[in-house]
Amino acid sequence: MTTPRDVFAALSDGISEGRFGELSALYAEDTVVEHPQAVPRPTRLTGRAAVHERFTGALAGAYRLKRKNVVVHETTDPEVIVAEYDYDAESVETGRTTTTANIQVLRVRDGLIVHSRDYHDYLRLAVIRDGVDQLVKAYEQAPPRELSPVTPESAGTVFERLVHGVAGGRWDALPDLYAEETHVTHPFLPGSAVVRTHDELRDHFAAGKALNPGFAVADLVTYRGTDPEVLIGEFAYQGEYGGRPVRIANIFSMRVRDGLIVESRDYGDHLGIAGDTGKIPELAARL
Repeated sequence: MTTPRDVFAALSDGISEGRFGELSALYAEDTVVEHPQAVPRPTRLTGRAAVHERFTGALAGAYRLKRKNVVVHETTDPEVIVAEYDYDAESVETGRTTTTANIQVLRVRDGLIVHSRDYHDYLRLAVIRDGVDQLVKAYEQAPPRELSPVTPESAGTVFERLVHGVAGGRWDALPDLYAEETHVTHPFLPGSAVVRTHDELRDHFAAGKALNPGFAVADLVTYRGTDPEVLIGEFAYQGEYGGRPVRIANIFSMRVRDGLIVESRDYGDHLGIAGDTGKIPELAARL
């Protein structure tokens, strides 16, 4: 039987080699593919035919993509892997290039992808196509955000304490969830610095405290790695801001040692935030 790691490798090779017409064969007939941070609102593809149309349509004609820096996290659910990787991306139209971060949660059964949740850096991909103005227009014309039932607060893992602590406004306590020497990055936030110390964490969380958004946590799901230090969590912050419904999809990939976060890659929807607040040009300028 083909393992989830094998299936992801075949998908990676096919994309990097431009064999877009073959890729839907890696998906089950009734597959579901979600893009929680898609522009301007999350998307959901159902069925192999819809996946085939996506691969052979706009995606195939827009970019040349080469995957590198691949890290595959096997989880305690034998059907599920989480893959982090970069693309060397080139716009077919402009010839401009960039490197983008990506993370996918794949459920593979009987050698086929039955469910995938894909997070990509849509801002950088748009910039190399000279598409910032189109991004702005897409968010201006987008419908209101759809909200989900709130996830009850739990102190089960350090990840849950972190995200519920943010939602609950317990900003001053959050640095204590991290080791004295940590390594926190925000791959989808242009120009963001690595956060390594408690002092830097306090500065980081002070920015959130100043906004005082008063969000709740929704759709929280965690995946434990077969490496006992690895913990990956998907969730959304949601509520109201400026009189409008707000929902921010996120996925964090963490390494936790002795109960403290020693490494975290926080893939937040910074483009979505900028789009909903009219600040995409400022965010793009940071590139």
